[in-house]
Amino acid sequence: MDNLYNTSSTLHLTGFNLTSETVFPAFLFATLSYLIILFCNLTLILTIVLHKSLHQPMYMILLNLPVNDIIGSSALFPQVIKEILTNSQTMHYSACVAQAFFIHIYAAGSTIILTAMAYDRYIAICTPLHYNSVMSSAHIMRIITTVWLACILLIGVLFYLLLRLPRCRSEISHSYCDNPTLLTLACGDTTPNNIYGLFISALTQLMANGMVLYTYLHILIACFRSKRSDTKAKALQTCATHLLVFLLLECFGLFTIISYRLKNISPHLRRLMGLSTLIFPPTLNPIIYGLKTKEIREKLVQFYRNKIGPC
Repeated sequence: MDNLYNTSSTLHLTGFNLTSETVFPAFLFATLSYLIILFCNLTLILTIVLHKSLHQPMYMILLNLPVNDIIGSSALFPQVIKEILTNSQTMHYSACVAQAFFIHIYAAGSTIILTAMAYDRYIAICTPLHYNSVMSSAHIMRIITTVWLACILLIGVLFYLLLRLPRCRSEISHSYCDNPTLLTLACGDTTPNNIYGLFISALTQLMANGMVLYTYLHILIACFRSKRSDTKAKALQTCATHLLVFLLLECFGLFTIISYRLKNISPHLRRLMGLSTLIFPPTLNPIIYGLKTKEIREKLVQFYRNKIGPC
């Protein structure tokens, strides 16, 4: 057994157990995935920032999604790539805590940002005449500020409760760090941590699912009442893609949360689903919200034509 109150700064993670033949394919997959996520999300950010015609409420809220995706991916991929290349299964405790903190910021941010986007679409489709007055610049800034403050506050308290506990173990049964795995290192009473973790999970899920369900029911009703077929088709297409991303994130996230509380879940399956939450949404979000949004797609095409045309 580890010594009681082990204060070693080095933690031992469960590696990927790659053979010599699979190291290069795994490295290539991880590196390409990270580069694709960075390229797609940075392209979406720059497109919105550099074009004043996109400085509208919908795109100002959307801008936070690629920023959040880059935070989550950057918290995961550099450490995973390093682990694959060096076959190192150790990590400094402070680096592990930082990685876990930003991964949880990403998870909470994804849910809350998508909820804010659902609210924006609800106002735009259900009360279009009042949209500009309701979604003013000041109101948009309040929404964005609330999103990030809520994430930092909720996750900050979660990690305060974690860091107050003494450590007596240094083995992590995961290939990356998050709050549940760090909690297994503690030797104090983790009941407050478990209660608060369940509380914020239930709170964010109830608020997000309740808001999305409420807004989309009203959006569907408004669409079917509309006599303009083009307006109806555009609204339904926008909402369908939004709902697809939200449901994908919810499926991965809920499975990961539940899996930590079920003993008979395979650790490999838990690890796979956890990694999927940090790989697929950040890859799909800029493609769905960038290429599927007409205004953004037109600006991207215009940008690349201007760059490639003179050549």
